[in-house]
Amino acid sequence: MAVHKLQIDDFVTIDYELFAIHSSLEDYRLAYFINQNLRLLLEKCPKDVSVKAREGEGCFSRYFYEDQETGAIYNLIKNRSSKAVAQQSAAPLFADTLPEMATGIYLLPELKKVDYILKVENTPSFFAPSVLTAVLLDIKHITTAYTIGHDKLKSKNNLIF
Repeated sequence: MAVHKLQIDDFVTIDYELFAIHSSLEDYRLAYFINQNLRLLLEKCPKDVSVKAREGEGCFSRYFYEDQETGAIYNLIKNRSSKAVAQQSAAPLFADTLPEMATGIYLLPELKKVDYILKVENTPSFFAPSVLTAVLLDIKHITTAYTIGHDKLKSKNNLIF
């Protein structure tokens, strides 16, 4: 009797582009400037993206836009979420006086220096990542922006939402 194996990799196709954005702006201000320069209408999603990690569960703000003409879907996601963790004290006498520390939880832990991720799904055939990168770099408040290679990501499953 023959054994048939199905490789899951056969069904996984990469139909999205990822862009790393380094900026010190708040997420709503960055979405505003991206909307102005790319002629998009990114809107805040009511539900944040949540990811469970060793450090805890992180919630990441998400801005969404679906282009009706091309079918492209744009997602702007913050890469870092802070979680307050209470410090443990050896002596119970000082338990109430220790401040809480914030730990960082990342959507893509292998890209800890990236502030935001722009995910473009269902890209049309005429979509040019280099043009989008150039427009992002023209925004005054963005320090740098570049494409992210899919082969370098170990935590691709965090991008499923």
